[in-house]
Amino acid sequence: MDARERLIESTRELLWERGYVGTSPKAIQARSGAGQGSMYHHFDGKPGLARAAIGRSAGEMRERADTAFAGPGPVSARVAAYLRRERDVLRGCPVGRLTQDPDVMADPELRAPVEETFAWLTGRLAALLEEGRAQGEFDAGLDAEATATALVAVLQGGYVLARAAGTAEPFGRAVDGALGLLSARTAAKESR
Repeated sequence: MDARERLIESTRELLWERGYVGTSPKAIQARSGAGQGSMYHHFDGKPGLARAAIGRSAGEMRERADTAFAGPGPVSARVAAYLRRERDVLRGCPVGRLTQDPDVMADPELRAPVEETFAWLTGRLAALLEEGRAQGEFDAGLDAEATATALVAVLQGGYVLARAAGTAEPFGRAVDGALGLLSARTAAKESR
């Protein structure tokens, strides 16, 4: 990995662990093993490096979601695969945690990839749910947009509950609950 990549990866980790204010240029340099000259050669300082790191985290989140969404099986199985994929639950979502950082939220350039990623995720889930409804997997009354928003909220809230409890169990229960609610909207249950 070259110095630029080490700087981005180190910043991603530090933002996830410490937030924007706690991610100092010295900490980035120490973790990456890159010098100050290298940092300022590749980036316009901490804000530029943070933009690159947040963009990378957002892109990785989208890739992982798309992998699950493109998998085999019915829509419900693909949504379940996404919700149940392996995560470092107690560390929280690397993108979602940034919403709690006032410095990130106050800067339109730092906030943009966070906002865009959640809009993309909600839209992608809504399109999947709509696909399932069109194929008869879900009942006609399913509101794809509202359900997609609820699923994203369950994940992000699950992270918060797990971190507060110091265990991943609340996250797993939240996912199980969301999937239970979704399964109640299957077309097969409508005819019972």
